[in-house]
Amino acid sequence: MRLKLLACASALLATPAIAAPVDLTGWQADVLDDVAGNANWAVQPGNDSVLQTVNGLPTIFFKDGASAQGLALSGSIKVTTTGDDDYVGFVLGYSDGEINSSSANFILIDWKQSDQFSGNMAYEGLSISHVSGNAAAASEYDFWGHEGVVNELKRGTTLGSTGWDDNAEYTFDLIFLPDLIQVKVGGVLELSLTAAEAGLAAFDNGSFGFYNYSQSFVLYAGITEDVAPDPDPEPPVVDVPEPGMLGLFGLGFVGMGLLRRRRG
Repeated sequence: MRLKLLACASALLATPAIAAPVDLTGWQADVLDDVAGNANWAVQPGNDSVLQTVNGLPTIFFKDGASAQGLALSGSIKVTTTGDDDYVGFVLGYSDGEINSSSANFILIDWKQSDQFSGNMAYEGLSISHVSGNAAAASEYDFWGHEGVVNELKRGTTLGSTGWDDNAEYTFDLIFLPDLIQVKVGGVLELSLTAAEAGLAAFDNGSFGFYNYSQSFVLYAGITEDVAPDPDPEPPVVDVPEPGMLGLFGLGFVGMGLLRRRRG
């Protein structure tokens, strides 16, 4: 009976939770330098998708005051045009106005389609960076070439030097914990970064948001959230006798057998 109860409990624990759709109603946009006309974030029917239509300065679409730490977030990205080859992505730990703050402190995950020189060099591929310091005084080229206030920390495992394709839909899964960020694209773990690797005691808490820079007609769709699972669960510990002890047990059994024969 006890074994049956344990089996039922294990089955319940193993049952995955159902991720909830994220309602993007009430989300808002920030734009570097607050330059009007550099972003147009249009929430789509169903309220779990948003289309950014403008080729402009770095812009972030987020929910003010939200806390994303402890969440697993999923959805898809699709560039719905063949025009241009620039940045799509996400931010984590973001606060209202932070892209124009003198004390920025958030994580940027961005993906560029092609190498391009424009003031400085922007490289093709997926990467994760820490945005910190005086973003208010920063140039857009800090975000373009990952310099100044944008400190690139790591590039994707397989997509680090591979850009996205036009009109291709990519699924993504993110885990955001105080000491760990993980990003999967198409089910493949591309980025895994600890706070220690970023030179931080912990990642700053704040909003999850979408990031867009110099790329028009990008659809961020089907967004869901759930409680973040343990990214690397510990296997159960099973006590197993050491090899030396097994040998002693074996000798003991042999000795008992010899004594029985002598007595016989």
